Amino acid sequence: MRADPDLAAAAALLADPSRAAMLTRLLDGRGWTATELAKVAAIRPSTASAHLSRMLDLGWITVHPQGRHRYFQLAGPPIAAFLESIALASPGMKARTPGEIRASAALRHCRLCYDHLAGRVGVAISEHLIQRGWITEAFHLTHEGRQALGELGFHSLADEGRGCMDWSERRLHLAGPLGRSLAEGALASGWFLRDPASRILRPTPLGLERMAGWLHHDWAGAS
Repeated sequence: MRADPDLAAAAALLADPSRAAMLTRLLDGRGWTATELAKVAAIRPSTASAHLSRMLDLGWITVHPQGRHRYFQLAGPPIAAFLESIALASPGMKARTPGEIRASAALRHCRLCYDHLAGRVGVAISEHLIQRGWITEAFHLTHEGRQALGELGFHSLADEGRGCMDWSERRLHLAGPLGRSLAEGALASGWFLRDPASRILRPTPLGLERMAGWLHHDWAGAS
């Protein structure tokens, strides 16, 4: 039995571009089929299945059978946090087409970081909550914050959160149970729409109206 973690196994798993592409898609927290993940990685479904089996063996992902389909997801927040930390230290890939340029800009503007808000909007929301005294600098919900956010329709917020370094903004945003419950509430209230094929979140007119006083004046234009 080895006491030290096998860092080489983790590095080898991420070294393959196809596996990296599939893991990046799984960072949105949803379940995806092998066929869908194969399209993301531009490989055959049989090849995708082999890669997914390897990730299952290492415990990075889980699988949930439902009817004729099997849905793959990341194994949990620790795996997502590890992948985000790798993204923080990774060089940016150059966008090659107008579509990739637009997608990159939208991803940096507002996205899900597995289960919480990230990007420029996520960071701005987190900083506003701290400035208003609604969460502490340790990212815990205050009594004032619970009352104020409750008035905005957030009635099921967790008490404790944590800071997560945003790979595109290089500043902390709110994560942990509080971050997850805030994101769930914002989506349920119609403040954001999820892109069906990525982690991109798009603020709705309702979201723009409700958050108008929360964020910097220039944040809403980029999407």
